[in-house]
Amino acid sequence: MGLRPPIVGDRPALGKHTRMTLIINNKEVAQLLTMGMAIEALEGAYAQLVRGEAVCRPRIDIDIPTRDPARLYRWGTMEGGSTSGYFAIRMKSDIVYEQEYNGVRTREKYCTRPGLYCGLVLLTDVQTGEPLAFLNDGVLQQMRVGADSGIGVKYMAREDAATVGMLGSGGMARTHMAAFMHVRPGIRRLQVFSPTRANREAFGREMAALYGIEVEVLERPQDIYRGADIVAAVTDSSKPVLNGELLEKGTHVVNIGGSGRPDEATIARIDAYLRFGNATAPEGFDGPATEDEHITYAAKPDRSGGQAKKPRAHGAITAANMMTFEDIVNGKRSGRASPGQISYSERGNLQGNQFWAVAGKVYELARQQGLGREIPTEWFLQDIRN
Repeated sequence: MGLRPPIVGDRPALGKHTRMTLIINNKEVAQLLTMGMAIEALEGAYAQLVRGEAVCRPRIDIDIPTRDPARLYRWGTMEGGSTSGYFAIRMKSDIVYEQEYNGVRTREKYCTRPGLYCGLVLLTDVQTGEPLAFLNDGVLQQMRVGADSGIGVKYMAREDAATVGMLGSGGMARTHMAAFMHVRPGIRRLQVFSPTRANREAFGREMAALYGIEVEVLERPQDIYRGADIVAAVTDSSKPVLNGELLEKGTHVVNIGGSGRPDEATIARIDAYLRFGNATAPEGFDGPATEDEHITYAAKPDRSGGQAKKPRAHGAITAANMMTFEDIVNGKRSGRASPGQISYSERGNLQGNQFWAVAGKVYELARQQGLGREIPTEWFLQDIRN
């Protein structure tokens, strides 16, 4: 991949001995990172996992009840790093809740007030331990999820895929279209539905102008499956929104949202399933690596209430017909076996391996182009042993 922390001489300094840490915001990330770069960075990071050169853990959430019984405080982190030079931890501080909107139950979040969010990525140098940068995670988050789906399409969708059926018209829908167009430039048509007419129409106009493709904005979600070579559900719904009964032969399926798991009808129809892989088990543990997408620790002050046990976050959706990124890298599998197969792809619980790769790329570009705001690294250092 070529990712590495710049040497001392690469970085400007305020004084002779002053090291500087960068603050990089979403606008700067969007200016620096292309979808092609994100896909290349993530593929390289997954290959490093296969070779044992990188390591990560699943997302860990800490849930604490608030004074409002309908709202929960959640602190979430995911982390990973590589011998190629970088480590990163992504941190989120959210108030989470659910609400009904146009007949769909959605999962919402905010920090301080609706419309504001707190998500940061801390990037460090594995050779020195130095904090290199803090990045807003909003654009990185959408780009890395879209890039993942693009990698899945690259290896699993038909080469002649030309039509995308999409549920959703938000930021994730935009990065997914960018990823799909990057790996399948032969796409010529998008058919899209989302619950709010104004949003889906604006999205349709934007995609038609951006990619020069035919776009049909639909009035019914069931119509997105008709003739679709790639079906993508990219929503913030708290429940599955796909309808596997409507999938046509040869379709590749992507699912974001819906609690991370597609509907049972879709699962039953999958012929070829690419799960990138699982985070390794901790050192010293004899058991297998967990498949769970995230692990939750929760404060439960009302122990007498007999709170229902929260279900574990989904792992592999099915053991049948499953392959991993390692299988593909090592030549054991090559994706779909025939054009008529219905295929499905997902990352697994490797989120922690993503952020060092994409944040490292953004950091290098920011240094090269003089973007970001500098603050003295010494502000984060101390002379008392921790």
